[in-house]
Amino acid sequence: MRIALRLAIGLCVCAVAALSIGPLQAAVRPPKLQYEVATLPNGLRVILSEDHSTPIVHVSVWYHVGSKNERSGRTGFAHLFEHMMFKGSRNVESEMHTSMISSVGGRSNAYTTEDVTVFWQTLPAQYLPLAIWLEADRMATLRVDEAAFRREREVVQEERRMRIENQPYGRLSEIIYDHAFVAHPYKHPTIGTMADLESASIADVRDFHNTYYVPENATVTVVGDFDTAQALQTVTQYFGRVPRAARRVPRDIPAEPPMAAERRAVVEEAWPLPAVVVAYHVTYDGHPDSYPLHITSKILSDGQSARISRELIYNQRLCLSAFGSGNITEHPNLFFAVCIVQPGRTPAEAEKALIAEFEKLKTEGVSTHELQRAQNQFARDYILGRESNEDKALHLAHAAVIHNDVTTADGEFDIFMKTSVADVQRVAHTYFNQSNRLVMHVLPKGARR
Repeated sequence: MRIALRLAIGLCVCAVAALSIGPLQAAVRPPKLQYEVATLPNGLRVILSEDHSTPIVHVSVWYHVGSKNERSGRTGFAHLFEHMMFKGSRNVESEMHTSMISSVGGRSNAYTTEDVTVFWQTLPAQYLPLAIWLEADRMATLRVDEAAFRREREVVQEERRMRIENQPYGRLSEIIYDHAFVAHPYKHPTIGTMADLESASIADVRDFHNTYYVPENATVTVVGDFDTAQALQTVTQYFGRVPRAARRVPRDIPAEPPMAAERRAVVEEAWPLPAVVVAYHVTYDGHPDSYPLHITSKILSDGQSARISRELIYNQRLCLSAFGSGNITEHPNLFFAVCIVQPGRTPAEAEKALIAEFEKLKTEGVSTHELQRAQNQFARDYILGRESNEDKALHLAHAAVIHNDVTTADGEFDIFMKTSVADVQRVAHTYFNQSNRLVMHVLPKGARR
């Protein structure tokens, strides 16, 4: 199981730079996905997409609950429940879900983000009823006992030590978000804090399960080699028995107030080199401005020939590593850039250079060549990201859950391809402003003395 962390040190995507000296060619639109959508009487949403190219099926269950649904003092529950969902149910022993899928030649896993918790399996097509039954059984009859809860809490705490606390710059993401947000739960990390995990009780965990792990908060997506009518009958047979929740799923998540002035912070961490962060609050996934922001993210940071790495690492030699990201999620989030400062250079120099890259987007805009390069990169990612049944299921479920509109699984491609140079400059003027900016210097311990 993995936790979806949005920040990685270094350049996470190595794009291939355009080698031709002529104009870039526009991407060809991929075929549209074929699917059917149904909603069971208990509120469960089902997406079915037949694909007979290989004799396999992919089944995913998206629960519309992530770390943003947690309250202060009770962080890490969504991710903890990702673990708990493998600890057995009325009819399946602990860890047997994974073993049963593996025994028939399949594979399964899960992950947690700010917005969703996802459980999935890919297996030979004839075992589709097994996967559906396993997921329905743990939705309806999960075993949440004290011993399993304490064991998994220790596992998550160790995961936090290994992935975050014992890694150089491992806490950078949560430091950024802690300073950038004052009200919205994006402020706290998906994995939770040690103190909150330690103080969690079995009653808290059971209440979390009863609130969010219910049919009307779930979307089942099945992609692969099956007959749609038969698959829907199987889903209905097993999931249809799960009763509706006793209360409505709460959506009272506090909104982040708009910034009125630039926010600055200097913190110290036991890191070898300073890190400088420049971050701006941006809009949500699916908003019209989100598409030019995605394009902007590619222009700034997708590959070694992108603006931030080219300018700050190679031209100015300011940063040992430099990267940026538009974190476009269900609720308004951040667009940020980071520089790990080269020895002999100063955080002040890095700050000035990072801000300058955002200002250039407003004053100079981007070239037609840069825009088409970014669009072709997006088309590459889009097409390669729809090759497998798992990839197709992800597109469909994301559109249904995050956008609440499954048609965007196909519709977004045309929006990206129609994004203009003026659109990129417009969103730069809208969001990359001083009053909307966080500037943070993370210095090695003792650097301020």
